[in-house]
Amino acid sequence: MEVNAPQEFFEKVLPGKFKPEKAVGLDVIAQLDIDGPNGGSWVITIREQKIKVEKGVCPKPMLWAKIEEKAYMDIVNGKLSGEEAFITGKLALKGDLGLALKLKKLGFL
Repeated sequence: MEVNAPQEFFEKVLPGKFKPEKAVGLDVIAQLDIDGPNGGSWVITIREQKIKVEKGVCPKPMLWAKIEEKAYMDIVNGKLSGEEAFITGKLALKGDLGLALKLKKLGFL
């Protein structure tokens, strides 16, 4: 199933994709800003092997990511890797880059 918008991914796909066993010991607050007509700002919190994604802005996230909507949809639909997006300048990251790798393993970067 191809996902067409970030909100659809966060609400319908991510809950089924999230693997709590891969989140053991993670205590993360990340900010994801997606530019585009269906974009927006989301705060991703992973704590006690649970994930919560909500619209909004975190003033001091551990990791901040910014990406264009098309590139993000390509990542979540398996057409582009997070590493490739970062290397080609489509994905900007600030903060703990080790967390970015962990978020990738959880399926949304």
